[in-house]
Amino acid sequence: MPFYIIRDDVTNLKVDAIVNAANTELREGGGVCGAIFERAGREKLAKACELVSPIETGQAALTPAFDLPAAFIIHTAGPRWQGGSKGEVDLLKASYKNSLELAKEHQLSKIAFPLISSGIYGFPKELAFQIARETIEAFLEISEMTVYLVLFDRQAVQISEELKLDIERFIDEQAVHHMEKRFKRSNQESFEESTISFNDFPSLDSARRSTLDDFLSDVDEPFATKLFRLIDERGLTDPEVYKRANLDRRLFSKIRSNSNYQPKKSTALALAFALELSLEETQEFLAAAGFTLSKSTKMDLIVEYFIRENRYDIYMVNEVLFAYHQPLLGNL
Repeated sequence: MPFYIIRDDVTNLKVDAIVNAANTELREGGGVCGAIFERAGREKLAKACELVSPIETGQAALTPAFDLPAAFIIHTAGPRWQGGSKGEVDLLKASYKNSLELAKEHQLSKIAFPLISSGIYGFPKELAFQIARETIEAFLEISEMTVYLVLFDRQAVQISEELKLDIERFIDEQAVHHMEKRFKRSNQESFEESTISFNDFPSLDSARRSTLDDFLSDVDEPFATKLFRLIDERGLTDPEVYKRANLDRRLFSKIRSNSNYQPKKSTALALAFALELSLEETQEFLAAAGFTLSKSTKMDLIVEYFIRENRYDIYMVNEVLFAYHQPLLGNL
């Protein structure tokens, strides 16, 4: 844990291992495979591949990454798409699962996948993404690892038309509502300014009574204190929470050991989803970290939509945020 969808070039990532969408002979090919060979050093990588090839479709093998920023390359042979009747789905699942198991065997904690078989092997992008997501999520339920699924474009992440229309309708309604409130507030403030009198100002003695000590005595509990109180109240364990929040265990340990920890907004929101907080509870939770949900940003409106609908699957939220070009929740 955790699992992130990112838009990048897999050969640029400084992780423990990147995955090469290889052929069974582990020879240099086109697309992602060709880019990996070029960046790693063709001759060095070719010699290393000769020592572990050939492999069967769905299997995986490990070599050094040589000149790449990553430490290792996991080579897996994904299936060619033949219409779906030749066991392609099971073979693609095997490619992901065997790559993950190989990384676990070698105690690798960060691994980055391209969308296997979705290029020249012709696998439909949406189906390839669905298989990747489901297989990686299932593995992370029982294993500690950070996994990146690296996409060149966003076309593979297709949310349902019904969900898309529902979210866009909600965003439009909230935008209109926000503008109406601003207009009413502006008119109210103009009226109050025109009717102000000296009686509206507090006396000097009254002002003196509002001391700094009085103010500080009203400060809410710190973010970390609030977080762990809510975890206890809901009867949850730490692993349940950081996995639901798509957070790295080490980050969660930092929060646990530092009562003054100040998270990023994306981390605080991820924890709010893990705790399944209501909209009001989420606002209070965010306030403890100095944040709020705004009606002015698409990210916050999408998050609010899912909270109002009581849909707390953070993977689904992040898929939608990715599709709308918004930052993801968690500690990416």
